[in-house]
Amino acid sequence: MEELNHWIDGKEVKGTSGRFSDVYNPATGEIIARVPLATPAELDAAIASAERAQQIWGATNPQRRSRVMMKFGQLINENMDRLAEIVSREHGKTLPDARGDVQRGLEVIEVCMGAPAMLKGEFTDNAGPGIDLYAMRQPLGVVAGITPFNFPAMIPLWKMGPALVAGNAMILKPSERVPSTSIMLAKLAQEAGLPDGVLQVVNGDKEIVDAILDHPTVQAVGFVGSTPIAQYIYGRAAANGKRAQCFGGAKNHMLIMPDADLDKAADALIGAGYGAAGERCMAISVAVPVGQKTADALIERLVPRIEKLKVGPYTAGDDVDFGPVITKASQERINRLIASGVEQGADLVVDGRDLKIQGYENGFFCGPSLFDRVTPDMEIYKEEIFGPVLTTVRTDNYEDALKLVMDNDYGNGTAIYTADGDTARDFASRVNVGMVGINFPIPVPLSYYSFGGWKKSAFGDLNQYGPDAFRFYTKTKTVTARWFSGIKDGAALNFKALD
Repeated sequence: MEELNHWIDGKEVKGTSGRFSDVYNPATGEIIARVPLATPAELDAAIASAERAQQIWGATNPQRRSRVMMKFGQLINENMDRLAEIVSREHGKTLPDARGDVQRGLEVIEVCMGAPAMLKGEFTDNAGPGIDLYAMRQPLGVVAGITPFNFPAMIPLWKMGPALVAGNAMILKPSERVPSTSIMLAKLAQEAGLPDGVLQVVNGDKEIVDAILDHPTVQAVGFVGSTPIAQYIYGRAAANGKRAQCFGGAKNHMLIMPDADLDKAADALIGAGYGAAGERCMAISVAVPVGQKTADALIERLVPRIEKLKVGPYTAGDDVDFGPVITKASQERINRLIASGVEQGADLVVDGRDLKIQGYENGFFCGPSLFDRVTPDMEIYKEEIFGPVLTTVRTDNYEDALKLVMDNDYGNGTAIYTADGDTARDFASRVNVGMVGINFPIPVPLSYYSFGGWKKSAFGDLNQYGPDAFRFYTKTKTVTARWFSGIKDGAALNFKALD
């Protein structure tokens, strides 16, 4: 069994606590590694080192920092297959899905290559008699990223890219279920030229999370995970005077209007509902057909598509549609929620429970399940299932369907399938959800925009990556300057390069 490490000051460091967390291969149910859980003293040492390294890194000009991002992006590209293999082994994703995980993180790094343009300040000449007024963006210092299991590469890259290129040092606390990807990314960042100590990877559990939130040197915290934990981290960070952007759970609805192309809508629901075994915060978990005729026709199209889905380990080939869920506890919770849906009166059209794969009987597999005639009072509607379960809530008209989305506690993503532009525009304008897709099932913005939900899906006023990330990871200083006299230098005829 492999024993993993922290990444401190540019090298792998063994933990000293004697406490470990098991890392599983979800396809086999076997423990493949164990990861050390840091002590508060180890965290203190990592933060102190990061603080020293940040002073030099923050004083480095933005162009040189962006060159590190350029090399980092190149190395991620060159190691794409290796990174995907690590993601698949610890998370269970198919290899194509794991490559997508890495790719979406890489796209944020590509935007960070142009960071100098995002970090420019403002200048007003002659704001008053002989007075100039200007504003500059400066790094915060040491910041922290606390990332989830479901995107082992993408979300660490979403956090570290903007934070580092803005001149900060980062303490990255990845999920202890999928720790290896973050360590490899740290090694690639070092190879790209990132100075030792600027990125520290510290593994840990709640004890270390609380220590990060309470540490006076840490200036900002970025988190992705469940809503209760997001709210907890946001509250504790704010109470300690830290900036926080905390992204939580979701219950994403897709409206299907009577004029929609139902074959395209069904294909979209299959990919958005069952991809990555439903373990995505942007997964579509609720289909909302408008009208009974639309609902009947949609279910008729979904069933044969679901029955053709291939579930298996990532090693079974690229034609596998999705793999296992992350833990045995997740598998049991999903099966319990399916049982509750049946007990509460929903129609279980396709039952994915008790799926067994030859040779992988101990894996954490859940087959695809489909519910029809779900109502908002049912547990399977109110809970984020985070598994390969699609629920269908029938509505009689557009206004009822829109109200269903707007009344839900979560506001991460939503979509509508329709051929009518007026309906689509009305939906996009009125719906109280942060990311909206029109004939597009998973509306994750491209990396030069920003990602973020509303309501109980997000805590904090700035989103992830894109322009908001540069605002989050920098502070603005405004200078009012007046010069009464000065000595003018003589002419300089040579062109001096930037230091």
